[in-house]
Amino acid sequence: MVNTGETTDMFGKSPKGFITFGRDGRVLALLTSDKRPNVPDVTKMTDQDRVELYKTLIAYAGTYTFDGKAIKVRVDVSWNESWNGTEQIRHVKVEGKRLIISTEPAIGALDGKLRTSVYTWEKVQ
Repeated sequence: MVNTGETTDMFGKSPKGFITFGRDGRVLALLTSDKRPNVPDVTKMTDQDRVELYKTLIAYAGTYTFDGKAIKVRVDVSWNESWNGTEQIRHVKVEGKRLIISTEPAIGALDGKLRTSVYTWEKVQ
C-alpha cells in the first residue's frame, strides 16, 4: 500500500499464471489466485461465484515495447474493460530465472486502494 507501506499477498502465497512476451511484440498475461473457487458445474454457478472468480483473476493481452528498464503494454483486451486501449507501464528486474515486474502506483481494481503491485515470475523450462 502506497500510503502505509503495508504488504499483502493479494493472490495468496502460491498464485498461478503465465506471461508470454512474443518476438512479434505481443504479450499475454494470466494470473490467478491460489484461492479461486472451483465450480464443477457452470450451469449451477451463482452470482457470488462469478464475483469471486473475477476478483481472483488478472488477464490482459496487447502489444509491448521494452527499453531495458520498463515494459509499456498497449492493452488490446483485458479482464478489466477499463484497461482496454490504455498503456500500462511495468518496471522490470531480472534475477536469475526470475522476472520481477512492478506497477506504477494506481488504484487497485479489486479493492480501490492506492498500491504498487509486484509480480515475480519464474521461467518455465
